[in-house]
Amino acid sequence: MKNCIDILLIEDDVHDLELAVRGLERYHLSNRVNIVRDGEQALDFIFATGPYEYRTAGGDLGLILLDLHLPRISGLEVLQAVKADSRTSNIPVVVLTSSSEGPDIVESYRLGARGYMLKPVDFHKLVETVRQLGFHWSLMEHAPT
Repeated sequence: MKNCIDILLIEDDVHDLELAVRGLERYHLSNRVNIVRDGEQALDFIFATGPYEYRTAGGDLGLILLDLHLPRISGLEVLQAVKADSRTSNIPVVVLTSSSEGPDIVESYRLGARGYMLKPVDFHKLVETVRQLGFHWSLMEHAPT
């Protein structure tokens, strides 16, 4: 991928986390993969609070990969907070989850998710999604402000 991005991977399952990181590294899809393990840590990281107060809200994130079933704060709540804040609303969020339940899918897209992928993740599909989003970002970099 020509323009690599920084990714925030929000995942509590160790096995799924290892698979996702391995896939991202294999396809060289990011400059850096930041990992948090629950919804509370995710919000702290994204909004630069708590242990992440040294960051800028949103920071250099180009993509958030979000599990829905997280400890402390759910993935849907994280998605809603990200999309409701002007500092982070433009960060693309792709949901990576084991839930194939219709209401979760509908609510994820309603809240602003750019994609919804079932685990175990098909990394060829993930690569294509990230590439398509990367093409969109490269166009946006040159858009008039």
